[in-house]
Amino acid sequence: MSLKPNEIAAFQPSLAPYKKTDGKGLYLHVMPSGARYWRFRYRWAGKQTAVSCGVYPQVGLEEARQRRDAFRQMLADGANPADHTRAERAAEIDAQARQRVATRFTLDSTGALAVRLDRRAFTLSASETQELRAFLDATRGVGA
Repeated sequence: MSLKPNEIAAFQPSLAPYKKTDGKGLYLHVMPSGARYWRFRYRWAGKQTAVSCGVYPQVGLEEARQRRDAFRQMLADGANPADHTRAERAAEIDAQARQRVATRFTLDSTGALAVRLDRRAFTLSASETQELRAFLDATRGVGA
């Protein structure tokens, strides 16, 4: 039986987690905290497993069904959806790490250097940046 959006909104948390199926392997896992997780259940290498399709309400019913269909197509093509999800997540983490490193030091058009370290940030004026560069150039060979 397919779920309907108004049914999903009406699901109440209980003392134990429970599942409400939508069909073709897609189900909504309702937790005691009230959190709701979309999951796709499938068999791979003879074992039953599940992969996340997102968190309700950030991922709605239609989007969860689209993700389910994409996972079913992967299975038909001989690919494990969990491997795809892991690779996607690793690529996202790598992109975030590159973004953090890339934005840690910023040099603007006037020559001012902005430095951001975690939650701390400071800016050196163009003249202070030149002084720092001269200092680093002067100490480059010292102690090596």
